This record gives sequence, structure tokens and C-alpha cells, in this order.
Amino acid sequence: MVGLRDRVVVVVGRGSGIARAVALAARDAGARVVVAGRDRQKLADAYQGEAGITAETLDLTDEASIAALAERLRAGGGVDHVVSTGSVRAKGGVADLDRETLRLSFDTKVIGPIMLAKHLAPLVARDGSFVLFSGVSAVKTRVDWLGVATTNGAVDSLTRSLALELAPIRVNAISPGTIDSGAWDGLGAEGKAELFDTLRATLPARRVGGTEDIAHGVLFALTNSFLTGVTLHIDGGEPLT
Repeated sequence: MVGLRDRVVVVVGRGSGIARAVALAARDAGARVVVAGRDRQKLADAYQGEAGITAETLDLTDEASIAALAERLRAGGGVDHVVSTGSVRAKGGVADLDRETLRLSFDTKVIGPIMLAKHLAPLVARDGSFVLFSGVSAVKTRVDWLGVATTNGAVDSLTRSLALELAPIRVNAISPGTIDSGAWDGLGAEGKAELFDTLRATLPARRVGGTEDIAHGVLFALTNSFLTGVTLHIDGGEPLT
């Protein structure tokens, strides 16, 4: 096991939900955290007052933006770990999906992390790592989740490929199940409550996951020096149902 004290961890994503939980957990473990997203000022405001966390600009769909961040990190002395939580859901049945939605999903969650590896791996310490985000739909197929499932399956494959290519830098993925991260708020209070009640009754874990469950998994992936090429399924047993 390796610790995170005084290590630099880059967390790509929003200032809320899973990305925020990961950033705060890494900071609390002693890391210096760089949060990166399209709106640097919005991120900076979201983490205002949180010591040890700085904000940077990054667009996963723009290679020039990724290269520019790499240069700024190089000037700052490099990086130890990179966590990419960025996601765009291409949800809908095959008859409803359009090319642009699918492209954006792959660009954000698959091509973007490849470009992160291309530009940031030269800066990452040899005992450092990348953590990508897959999802339970890669192993539990459902109607209307074709685009999401295919994207997440590609992330799992990418994780194994990068683990070989970037070695000894480690590469792992986190595959969350249904998490109370704010992502389901669009269902409305009643719809969300109904979904979560169903999950509490059917999941082997008998509860809905929280962002802290995912953050703990990310810390494990960051600090276990013998873990690479693995997708950690933190899903309460959802694929079994």
C-alpha cells in the first residue's frame, strides 16, 4: 500500500456528487488535490474554503485543453494520480439514439481518458495511477441503456489495455451501481423514492449506495500498489438481481 500524503491527485469532474466526494476524500487522506472541469471558476466556487484543493480548466472532449492542462501540471512539478469521473449518458432505445449523443458519450468517457493518458502519463510518478469510471450497465443490460452500457463496456476494455501500455503506472476503473449522488434527482422526489425503495428491497446489500462508498473505492484503487487492470464493482450486488 502507498499513502496519499503530499501526493498530487487530479480529479476530473464536477464540484458535486461523486467527483466532490472523491476530491474531499483524497484531500482528507493527505493529498494535494487539483479539481478540473470546463468551468474553472464554478469549480473554484464549489470548493471555496476547502484547503488543499485548487481548480483548473479541462474539457475532456478537447485534446488541446488536455494538453494545456498537462503543461500547467508539468510546470507545477507533475502529478501522482489522475481520476476521471466525467460522464455523459447516451440514454434511450436504439431507435431514439442519435450519433451526436453517442459520440459525446464516448468522447467524454472513453476518448477523453485516452487523451488524458497520452498527455498526463509522462508526468505521472511510476508508482502513480489512473482511475477511470465505468458503470453497472456494462454488466447488467437493460432496455433503453444501450449507449450507456456500450460506453461503460469500452471503459472496462480501455482500463485493461492502458494497464499494460502504461505499466508500471497502474490503471483501474470503478463501476458504480445506483448511487444517491444527485444523478437521479431528475426523476422527481416521488420517482426517486420509488426507485430507491425498490432497490433497498431487491439489492443484496439492502441499501442504496452513497458517494462515500465510491470515494472509499477510489482511495483503495489509488493506494493499493498491487492493483492494476481491474474494474472494481461497487454496486451492492445489482448485477445479481
